[in-house]
Amino acid sequence: MSLLVVGTVAFDAIETPFGKTDKIIGGAATYISLAASYFTNKINLVSVVGDDFPKESIEMMHRHHVNTDGLQIKKGEKSFFWSGKYHTDMNTRDTLATELNVLADFNPIVPDSYKNCEFLMLGNLTPAVQQKVIAQLPNRPKLIVLDTMNFWMNVALDELIKTLKMVDVLTINDEEARILSKEYSLVKGAQKILAMGPKILIIKKGEHGALLFNKEQVFFAPALPLEDVFDPTGAGDSFAGGFIGYLAKTKDISFDNMKRAIIFGSAMASFCVEKFGTEKLIGLTKKEVDERVQEFVDLVQFEIELG
Repeated sequence: MSLLVVGTVAFDAIETPFGKTDKIIGGAATYISLAASYFTNKINLVSVVGDDFPKESIEMMHRHHVNTDGLQIKKGEKSFFWSGKYHTDMNTRDTLATELNVLADFNPIVPDSYKNCEFLMLGNLTPAVQQKVIAQLPNRPKLIVLDTMNFWMNVALDELIKTLKMVDVLTINDEEARILSKEYSLVKGAQKILAMGPKILIIKKGEHGALLFNKEQVFFAPALPLEDVFDPTGAGDSFAGGFIGYLAKTKDISFDNMKRAIIFGSAMASFCVEKFGTEKLIGLTKKEVDERVQEFVDLVQFEIELG
């Protein structure tokens, strides 16, 4: 089942308490596509880079079954660049540099061969750009998943609310859920957000797992306690990639199957944080992925007798 991924392909420079990097490959669409590639081999990418983006990184995406016909390469221009420094708790960070470069006037163009996608993952971009993507599709995909962030809630709230009415699933973190809903309680906040349009809400809580809501049900998936967490950058996007990749593989968008997809998404996020950038997401084996998912199953499986 074809999956269309739209988002940033970029350079990052990262500093954490465990080390620092020079420019490495990052971007929401990169993490999403790599994570999804372990479940589906029909991934179509729409993004933009400058001619400074290395050809070997594009070739690496091809090895992961990512079609880059929709990757615009702007001659004489630079790729999007972000630099950040994480605090000791690894949950908070300071942005040191944001250079929009080619992203400043990004106009997403969906190739004709991409347009009949069954699954659409809209990575974090301006709500107006996300709307442009949806408008280019002649048939509504089976499932549209949207990621966004607090910045757009502060500077483009009206456009974001308009976009929420066009999607099926919204994925945000707990801080963003509280900002968007104006509720401290995530349960109350979830119902307010669902009333804005999406049928499903995923609230990511980092090392504390993830919550899955519809209007009647809630499901909680834990995060895996890891010995080493080197770099949280891209963990949320890896989660989203594993989530929608598994749904595209199984072709089942029921709430029960989304519970399973949350676990697969959490597994991909747990790989991501173990190395800097995308390093750990490249070249995993099926055995490694299966064993990691089994660790999640073992973490929450128990028997209990009542009465």
